[in-house]
This record gives sequence, structure tokens and C-alpha cells, in this order.
Amino acid sequence: MLSVLRTNSSNDNFRNLVVELDRYLAKRNGDANEFFAQYNKIDSLQNVVVVFHNGKGVGCGAIKAYNTGVFELKRMYVIEAMRGKGVATAMLRELEAWAKELGCHTCILETGSEMSDAIGLYTKNGYTAIANYGQYALVENSRCFEKKL
Repeated sequence: MLSVLRTNSSNDNFRNLVVELDRYLAKRNGDANEFFAQYNKIDSLQNVVVVFHNGKGVGCGAIKAYNTGVFELKRMYVIEAMRGKGVATAMLRELEAWAKELGCHTCILETGSEMSDAIGLYTKNGYTAIANYGQYALVENSRCFEKKL
């Protein structure tokens, strides 16, 4: 059974999952990881979701204000053993609902062009490709997406 907790970045379950996420991304991104890591600090995230399965944290994600009415999805991760079991979709729905409650009309995100599972998740859930934004504008191995809420 899945349960979802709204919290902030001081939550220990979130912090532990982010450690796993950072290890995973370091392997996937190789030499480019240092560039991406600078934009993924978690010190002051106020809108964090942790998904639990039988009391264990198995997934996390966050939203962060980007612009007026626009929130950016950050730090999305599901442990390997729970992938393909609806955890990421549940997390995404909760983050979108929370964003709407906070006055958001659009969610944006960046992921790596090689992250086919992530790209599949986002497109399946109504996200469409957009031009790379902000710090990702000139990054060839980034893909950016948005969804109108």
C-alpha cells in the first residue's frame, strides 16, 4: 500500500532518498554531473513529497517556484525495486495538486535526454517538450517539458 507525505527538505526520508538519487545521477551523468548538481540543492525546498510503501520511503520529489504561476519539478526519484509500480505517477499527481493549491498554472521540468524512463513518465502524464529553459538553454543532453495544470 502506498501513502504520500507532504513535507519539506528537512525530512530524513527525503534526504536519504536524495543521497540515492545523487549516486544514481553521478553514474548516469558522468563528467556532466557537476554542472547539474549545482542546480539541485535541497536546503530550502518547502514543498517535498515522499511516497511510502509499507512504511518505507520509496520515492521523492519536490516543486519549487520558478516564476509567477510556474513551478519546477525537482529531485524526482523512485528506488529501483519500486519502479513500474505507480510510485512516480502517484508522486507526480500529488505534486501537481499541491502546485495548483499554491496558485500554479504550469509545471516545468528538466531531465536528461538519455533518461527514457523519466521522459516516458512525463509524456504519459501530459507533459510536452518545450525549448530548454534557464540554465539548461544550451545544454545538449537536457530535455525540458511543461504541463498546463
